[in-house]
Amino acid sequence: MTGTRQPTAPAPAPGGADERLLRTSPLRRLLGRPELGSIVGALAVFLFFAVVADSFLQLSSFGTVLYAASTIGIMAAPVALLMIGGEFDLSAGVMVTSSALVSSMFSYQMTANVWVGVFVSLLVTLGFGAFNGFMLTRTKLPSFIITLGTFLMLTGLNLGVTKLISDTVSTKAIGDMWGFDSAHALFASQLTLGDVELKVTILWWAGLVAVATWILLRTRFGNWIYAVGGDESAARAVGVPVIRTKIGLYLGVAFAAWVSGQHLLFSYDVVQSGEGVGNELIYIIAAVIGGCLITGGYGSAIGSAVGAIIFGMTSKGIVYAEWNPDWFKFFLGAMLLLATLLNAWVRKRAEATT
Repeated sequence: MTGTRQPTAPAPAPGGADERLLRTSPLRRLLGRPELGSIVGALAVFLFFAVVADSFLQLSSFGTVLYAASTIGIMAAPVALLMIGGEFDLSAGVMVTSSALVSSMFSYQMTANVWVGVFVSLLVTLGFGAFNGFMLTRTKLPSFIITLGTFLMLTGLNLGVTKLISDTVSTKAIGDMWGFDSAHALFASQLTLGDVELKVTILWWAGLVAVATWILLRTRFGNWIYAVGGDESAARAVGVPVIRTKIGLYLGVAFAAWVSGQHLLFSYDVVQSGEGVGNELIYIIAAVIGGCLITGGYGSAIGSAVGAIIFGMTSKGIVYAEWNPDWFKFFLGAMLLLATLLNAWVRKRAEATT
């Protein structure tokens, strides 16, 4: 109820009107947003490091924090959509490395334009995502088991194939190959504005979050995601294409892994085959801090972006405060617990006002 006149007792909508057509107050809508708790947490983290680390508020630190957040946020956005759909992807971290390895080794071994390797990598990485989605929908096994198996297989492939082809655990340098400069500009360039250096990954991140938000809020596919995550059986009963939805979500994670993998390759010219292990948990943590429920059916892409910002501020804030970086995982775990509790409290408050 938003008007100044308040009834003395709640009454049913006249004529049995649909309650969804009733006006709701701005406060009630605000409390219903899944990212509200993460925004409060982000402000608290910002104020904390602004007090304990003098260099945290410098303009040069702004670009550094955003870059750290973007490398997580690119993956956190599609991972958030996948979690809203009720599934996980434990292979997302090593899939980034696999994408970079395929691009690098194909370009080098085939002596081709690096862009050929980039597009081959896109097809292969999307194949990984399709494999996860296909196996999940066909076997009916939990996504935890399916993607854990993919994680282990990709970890072994990354190391085994790299050593087989390169005789080392890293790829050969491709910085002198044709097309490297243009690929670097797309995936790893930076823009300097005064004292602030902004990496192109920030633009990729913003674009992916915008697309993911549009999908969730403005498309039929977004409705399918929420429906499948909320109650898969009910969604199937009303005609939602559950299989197509889940495979599409895994393809989205794979596409983001391709983007992140190309950034990794064209930033450093070579790729270590053992990278990426453990990053999948950070992507999930960013999504959970941003308001996604482990059980599915609730969350937002914007929340995942806020979770990534919290990660960026924490990882760099510890450095600026000159603390021992060994404590980083402790702070990350504490933030996960606090954010989850805060999000649960916000949801209860929202439900109490409805």
